[in-house]
Amino acid sequence: MAEIINMPRLSDTMEEGTVATWLKKVGDKIEEGDILAEIETDKATMEFESFHEGTLLHIGVQEGETTKVDELLAIIGEEGEDISELVSNSKTEGKKDVIQTDSEESQENLKKETSSKETDESVSDTELPEGVIVVTMPRLSDTMEEGTVATWLKKIGDKVEEGDILAEIETDKATMEFESFQAGTLLHVGLQEGETAKVDALLAIIGPEGTDVSGVAKNFKMEGASSKSDSSSKEKLKKEPKTSDTMSTDKQAVEKSQTSSSPSSSDGSRVFISPLARKMADEKGINISQVQGSGENGRIIKRDIENFTPSASATVGKFVPTGQEDFDEVKHSQMRKVIAKRLAESKFTAPHYYLNVEFDMENAMAFRAQYNSLPDTKISYNDIVVKACALALKKHPQVNSQWFDDKMKLNNHVHIGVAVAVPDGLVVPVVKFANEQSLTQIGASVKDFAGKARNKKLTPQEMEGSTFTISNLGMFGIESFTSIINQPNSAILSVGAIVEKPVVKNGQIVVGNTMKLTMACDHRTVDGATGSEFLITLKGYIENPVTMLV
Repeated sequence: MAEIINMPRLSDTMEEGTVATWLKKVGDKIEEGDILAEIETDKATMEFESFHEGTLLHIGVQEGETTKVDELLAIIGEEGEDISELVSNSKTEGKKDVIQTDSEESQENLKKETSSKETDESVSDTELPEGVIVVTMPRLSDTMEEGTVATWLKKIGDKVEEGDILAEIETDKATMEFESFQAGTLLHVGLQEGETAKVDALLAIIGPEGTDVSGVAKNFKMEGASSKSDSSSKEKLKKEPKTSDTMSTDKQAVEKSQTSSSPSSSDGSRVFISPLARKMADEKGINISQVQGSGENGRIIKRDIENFTPSASATVGKFVPTGQEDFDEVKHSQMRKVIAKRLAESKFTAPHYYLNVEFDMENAMAFRAQYNSLPDTKISYNDIVVKACALALKKHPQVNSQWFDDKMKLNNHVHIGVAVAVPDGLVVPVVKFANEQSLTQIGASVKDFAGKARNKKLTPQEMEGSTFTISNLGMFGIESFTSIINQPNSAILSVGAIVEKPVVKNGQIVVGNTMKLTMACDHRTVDGATGSEFLITLKGYIENPVTMLV
């Protein structure tokens, strides 16, 4: 019997995933434990193994595509088994940029029974005709609440293939291409160019040619629809929808007036390229302005990148004027999107304040040199800071606390998150029970985490449970900086570089070495005096590190 495999939740904050690579193809035999695919989450790219055996009968998300957790990923069953009903009934609301039906029920169930929920997505009192798909305004950014149709690239009556660009949607952040995940004929357009509607409002209807969808369009709730150029357009749209003739535009005029997220070529002309092809071009270092597209309207697609051979004469004798504007656009990774969301939430919900200190590092430098003289031993200044913080936190549990809406948690254990930079952003692996570990154990753990982070091999368990965070940019020569609290923690420590400078000792100016640290605190849990007392304790450990061994 066939088994539906859904997009797994591979981290505690994961809301959607992108298929980076399929390691199996349709028709392959699957054994329990086989790796099906590599899934890019908000934190790392992780291998996803099968818990079933059989034959891979269907793939619901192609490489480079994104879908929400618990949406259809694949189907495994017996070779030759009929899975057409499973595919048609599978939930597909989570697929990126497309909402096919009006609720979490499948399209097949919607044909039998219309939803009773009164939401912006509902089609009341109307059953969808066979093969008809309702396309609603997609949520193209995490802050998007409404979108404006900048340009329609298809008109009523046009054939639509899966992957074709339907329209360009202006969001709160950019004007972006919106591609179809369905094939059929464009039967109805719910918004004209320049009109605005809320996310999930009716955008278009796709289905078999000649299908009457007037009832579907009429009964689809249109709350939030408005026009930037004409405030009465909503009422006009309801009473007198425009004909297909009014949707026709001159292709050259459309292309001239378009603004979108597609990159430009070196001569300033627009380059049409699919998201997957763009990703492949970036990975291979291919200049897409030199690629000839074979897709619709010359759009560059996957096979064009696969078959591209750079021409040695492409740049010979070409004059490049000075002052020419050029840019590359990079689609947000899942990690980058979640980092942006979490940091914004922390910055604007937790009342941050900052405490700045400067420590004498002479004893710490001598301590590290002596410690590293031991065979097979090597610790960093960061390891010393981690250990010192762990011991200080045991004495100041208020700084080791976490804020929740209905309570404050004072942690008796110390789990220190260590921020590690990776190409896509930042990850925070956690040194568990850091106060109980030796300096060499801490050093080995941090080194192992850094290697895994660079290779995207950190597990969700290795990035969960921190009670305090340390961010160190000293190795980059940064002397002082502030960080945003890693919630629900109450504080984060920013560590700068050790700097040789004149200092006053015993009334004399001498050459010394100091290090600046800045602690960001959540004022809801850590008062100024509490944070200051913690830093005094921390100063004692760092300026006299031998006390950490007592």
